[in-house]
Amino acid sequence: MKKILNDPQAYVDEMLDGLIAAHGDVLRRLGDGGRVIARAAGAVRGKVGIATGGGSGHLPVFLGYVGEGLLDSCAVGNVFAGPRVDDCQEAMKAADGGAGVLQLYGNYGGDKMNFDMAREMLELDGLEVATVRVADDVASAPAAEREKRRGVAGMVYAYKIAGARAAQGGTLAQVAAAAAKAADACRSIGVAMTPCTVPESGKATFAIADDEVEFGMGIHGEPGIWRGKLKSADALTGEMLDRLLPELHLQRGSRIAVLVNSLGATPHEELYIMYRHIAKVLGERGVTPVMPLIGRYATSMEMAGASLTLMPLDSELEHLLKAPAASPFWRV
Repeated sequence: MKKILNDPQAYVDEMLDGLIAAHGDVLRRLGDGGRVIARAAGAVRGKVGIATGGGSGHLPVFLGYVGEGLLDSCAVGNVFAGPRVDDCQEAMKAADGGAGVLQLYGNYGGDKMNFDMAREMLELDGLEVATVRVADDVASAPAAEREKRRGVAGMVYAYKIAGARAAQGGTLAQVAAAAAKAADACRSIGVAMTPCTVPESGKATFAIADDEVEFGMGIHGEPGIWRGKLKSADALTGEMLDRLLPELHLQRGSRIAVLVNSLGATPHEELYIMYRHIAKVLGERGVTPVMPLIGRYATSMEMAGASLTLMPLDSELEHLLKAPAASPFWRV
């Protein structure tokens, strides 16, 4: 294991120390173990709060999207491990501005269990809570069983849309509806070429030959759809589009948000080679990309690979996508 660290067991907490040292003007740490990140100025009175949570190792997801026009708080787990129930509860309290709180997180078993428990306890105390889970990874289950899919980079769009609706003064029901609309619209798929190493274990998450690619792999190293020889950028990107587009039912004149995301080690240059092909295919179909995002938005430590997320837009989603937002990792 070659990583810039001190004690592997202190990896997450020392990362959070550095995060607050760098961005303490806009972020603060809360909770008994300091595993909650929230807006430095506190919850916005009268605004619906939005709380998320998840394992570390995916920056900017999850905590990187705490900020204006985005999230209010995030419960932080160990690398690739969900946050504790107490931290989920603390994150929801930190997001509470008196208008209710939306739990918005990825569709993973541990996160669901802990956020459900936190919700039950806080509802007993009178807090109004809504829940939206993002399930956008088409490789993890067929369309007929979409409720079983994992939440991956589509969470970035769900955060943005929900955060913008909350900033506009939407009610809890309206913010939850906007988040669900974005989450339901998103489709994602990824490809991986190398594993990553979880600091606590010191071992690679999986093994793959130097000339192979895993198509459809999840951001924790979950098995994909196929493994085989590495293909050209256009061939890989074309197959990613072939997996996503049939579920989106786009027409000529449609507008769509496009996220080409590095899983950690893949450089921007290669992402732009992918986007070149995506723009060509969409252009041939008469579909217009809107505000394309190219870069690191949802990673898997130092994994080499990329994911593609598409979100068809109507006038509401496009308006909310373009609304102002600011966090240490993303500004609109």
